[in-house]
Amino acid sequence: MNRAALFPSLPRPARILALGAHADDIEIGCGGTLLRLVAEQAPLEVKWVVFCATPERAREAQAAAAAFLDGVESREVVVKDFRDGFLPYLGAGMKEAFEELKRGFSPDLVFTHHREDRHQDHRLVSELTWNTWRDHVILEYEIPKYDGDLGAPNVFFDLPEAIVERKIDLVLRHFGTQAGKHWLTRDLLRALPRIRGMECVAPERLAEAFYGRKVLF
Repeated sequence: MNRAALFPSLPRPARILALGAHADDIEIGCGGTLLRLVAEQAPLEVKWVVFCATPERAREAQAAAAAFLDGVESREVVVKDFRDGFLPYLGAGMKEAFEELKRGFSPDLVFTHHREDRHQDHRLVSELTWNTWRDHVILEYEIPKYDGDLGAPNVFFDLPEAIVERKIDLVLRHFGTQAGKHWLTRDLLRALPRIRGMECVAPERLAEAFYGRKVLF
């Protein structure tokens, strides 16, 4: 099946910034879309940033990012060691981290957390994303969780079955510290793409969805 390019107006190479509060957030929230970009829209320059990680989680984050970005020659994975669950109380350090990112990388497209996400770390990352890149294309991804905070996204990207299966395989393979958690299962990781695929009538019934508050291409 022939698909139109996800972002036909992006420059070549396109500079992509992916932000996640924790190891596995980017992969779960927008991993399928990133896999499509890598497969279909080369060349890319990708900067992948995780803010909270213990040493063990940092190793998982690095390995997972390398797998998702396989084939991207220009890539940088940054994993910081802010304390999980405490980002709103570490505001000055987080603001400085974003200012550092802004000085070193000017993205064409930014993936970040949804501003209405009920996890406090996720919300702060989203807020600082908008404070830092005010005139960029920013897409906010969603993370299924106990809080039940899923909403009504307005930007959809259909995904081939093979990409969704690869995304799920990579998440389950690389985040062993989270094995056994009730939210990290194959059926759950497939459920949300199936729902979003139904909502946008995706050709293979699967999609990832985002919140695009201001989108100019």
